[in-house]
Amino acid sequence: MTKGEYRVGVDFNPSGDEQIHTVKVTTANLIDALQPLVDLGDEAGRCAAIAQTKFEEAAMWAVKAITKPSRHIQEEQDG
Repeated sequence: MTKGEYRVGVDFNPSGDEQIHTVKVTTANLIDALQPLVDLGDEAGRCAAIAQTKFEEAAMWAVKAITKPSRHIQEEQDG
């Protein structure tokens, strides 16, 4: 498992949702693409590490957007 795959939990998708899988795999690839810069340990590495964290955060929000029912739908179901 790559660092990116680990950080986004690419194997954790209980619903088997294809959109979630796509978001996680794409994000893992972005994180992994920046790893060589992070490994340099200089200012570029610091910037790349921040970008990796922001990608990881964005993936979490994307998964939430995919899995959270819209408010309109929820109101219709409630009453």
